[in-house]
Amino acid sequence: MLTKVKVQDFLKEIEVDDLVKNLQIVGDEVYIDMMAHSPAMHEKKKLEVAMKQAFASEFGEHITLKLKIASPEPTEVQQTQIKGKQIPGIQNIIAIASGKGGVGKSTVTANLAVTLQKMGFSVGVLDADIYGPSVPTMFDTESEKPISVEVDGKNLMKPIENYGVKMLSIGYFSGANQAVVWRGPMASKALSQMLRDAAWGNLDFLLIDLPPGTGDIHLSIIQEVPVTGAVIVSTPQHVALADVKKGIAMFTMDSINIPVLGLIENMAYFTPEELPENKYYIFGKQGAQFMAEDLGIPVLGEIPIIQSIREAGDVGRPAALQDGSKIAEIYNETAKKMVESLVERNTNLPPTEAVKITTMAGCSPKK
Repeated sequence: MLTKVKVQDFLKEIEVDDLVKNLQIVGDEVYIDMMAHSPAMHEKKKLEVAMKQAFASEFGEHITLKLKIASPEPTEVQQTQIKGKQIPGIQNIIAIASGKGGVGKSTVTANLAVTLQKMGFSVGVLDADIYGPSVPTMFDTESEKPISVEVDGKNLMKPIENYGVKMLSIGYFSGANQAVVWRGPMASKALSQMLRDAAWGNLDFLLIDLPPGTGDIHLSIIQEVPVTGAVIVSTPQHVALADVKKGIAMFTMDSINIPVLGLIENMAYFTPEELPENKYYIFGKQGAQFMAEDLGIPVLGEIPIIQSIREAGDVGRPAALQDGSKIAEIYNETAKKMVESLVERNTNLPPTEAVKITTMAGCSPKK
């Protein structure tokens, strides 16, 4: 029979007895309240997995371990870590993200930017896709180079401007055929400079075109500036939507907590130019809509596959600039829904804070 003394002795043996705050045994169920070493989420998960494996090995699979692991309050060291500040003059910072590459995120970003500008907003675009910058091509500015301007006694980069949109990209600083082979810290430093050492002026929106997936660049951005909200771009097929869930999970983590403004379903259907009323659902029908309903986030728009979108992107003139066209109308509705979602977010939620950088690898500081 399992007794409290046996469990206490075992906890001492595996050297976690100092973390246990409460221990109760009811039949074959063991209830333990513990305090993790560190507030880092992965530390709690590691402790949970290790405890369950140890108990199963020692007492058998028939014993059920009910764990409740609390996080310690952040230490003074952690509370004084670097915290990104708002960029003066920029009202809303929107992260445009995708779970995987090839879903048209950069194309959507470019078209949203020019649509918002046509609606009367002042807009900037930061191309944060360090290893595959697309903005110079999308805006026909590949030959441009940012110049230095003096603002309030400081030398700052002047963003490139076209179609009324200000933009910066690593593509302006590297050659057209030059690969950017940088480690994470170097890429993060470059992004920080394009955010902080640039004369963005007054902007209603700064759209950040993030690289696909989740990684160093994403963390660098959310640690550098308070992102107002995120827009997720996906195609309808299951393989893309599976990765979207991971992207949304990253933004909604307790330690990050950036509101997801909505989901844009790109390449939702194919419409031949000669048969504009026909819709062919090549990648599946309304996959993003069903997932958005499950996750409780709005669908901001369904962008079709139209040849003119690709052609416009290739020549550096976003398709949404074609006044009176079907695609301009679709992007106009999508941008309106994004702004509505943003207004709702700004009305009902407090301003986002930049994510605080904790100690290295989430480990607790030395005592």
